Amino acid sequence: MNMGALTKMKAWFDPATPAEEGLVHYALRMGAHEVPMAERIGQSFSLRFTGQMTCVSCGRGVKKFYGQGFCFPCFRDAPEAAECIVRPDLCRAHLGEGRDPQWEKDHHDTEHFVYLSHTGGIKVGVTRGTQVPTRWIDQGASLAVLIARTPYRQLAGAIEVALKAHFADKTNWRRMLGPVDVDPTIMMEARAGLLEKLPTELHPYLLPNEAPQRITYPLLASPPKVTSINLEKDHEVNGVLAGIKGQYLVFDDGRVLNVRNHSGYHVALE
Repeated sequence: MNMGALTKMKAWFDPATPAEEGLVHYALRMGAHEVPMAERIGQSFSLRFTGQMTCVSCGRGVKKFYGQGFCFPCFRDAPEAAECIVRPDLCRAHLGEGRDPQWEKDHHDTEHFVYLSHTGGIKVGVTRGTQVPTRWIDQGASLAVLIARTPYRQLAGAIEVALKAHFADKTNWRRMLGPVDVDPTIMMEARAGLLEKLPTELHPYLLPNEAPQRITYPLLASPPKVTSINLEKDHEVNGVLAGIKGQYLVFDDGRVLNVRNHSGYHVALE
């Protein structure tokens, strides 16, 4: 039996598949344990919440989380929980500012990309250069393409804000987990119209020739209807694991567990 605090699943492309048709492999991370998930798909799967919860930043025990796995002091003060995580346009790392200027310099005053992805619909997003393609996988994107490269986070956020009037910036998780048939032509047509959607001063950062990336997930079948699992209400989850997409464990009866949203929850894997 493996036990430990959940964090978001480790994900990587199968090196044996063509790069443009990335097949995702997963490992469930529970404290110091990494459990490969490939052989568990299609099999009975049981996960039990022990009742223990610890902050993902400082490790202190808590009775309630703020954000995704933070105690209140870390939610208030930790750079990983700052507003610019979800609002890149507000980032001040390039000015030498932030909750922790050194952390900001290391993580946000660095190369960032703006991208379009298909997660049940076309959306725009921002990610650090080192997080491609991990960010797309975590969101459950079936197709993604880089559209701009910037030297720091705030500038990528400015491009994202300019495009929010034309594209969604959030993933509809129910649509993402449903059957998705993506035509790359639609993505390329969306990219082709970016110049007219952006202020002239942002045009130099555009990437007009990047190839789209297809992403294939280990999911036997997409359930017609999904129901979210909350480990604080359902302490034990049992069923046949139909697959994984994004950061969701998908059971064959349509129940789904968002692993990332349960960061800091201690579980036992039977």
